Amino acid sequence: MKKVVVAAFLGTMPLLGCSDLTPGQQRALTGTAIGTAGGAAIGAMAGNAGLGAGIGAGAGLAGGLLTNAWRNNR
Repeated sequence: MKKVVVAAFLGTMPLLGCSDLTPGQQRALTGTAIGTAGGAAIGAMAGNAGLGAGIGAGAGLAGGLLTNAWRNNR
């Protein structure tokens, strides 16, 4: 039971820092997270999940920032 409580606590701690992000920061973070997950999955199939995650994170961040710029100019 103690392990479940500790795991739940540690799992929610990173989310607490995201409560006061601006919409632009949220878009950048979301893009980075999605890009990292997608890049890791594709990289794992190609044989290097770490490199795929790094490339995916960069591409996701760029996508999130471009989306933010587009939303701000609407």
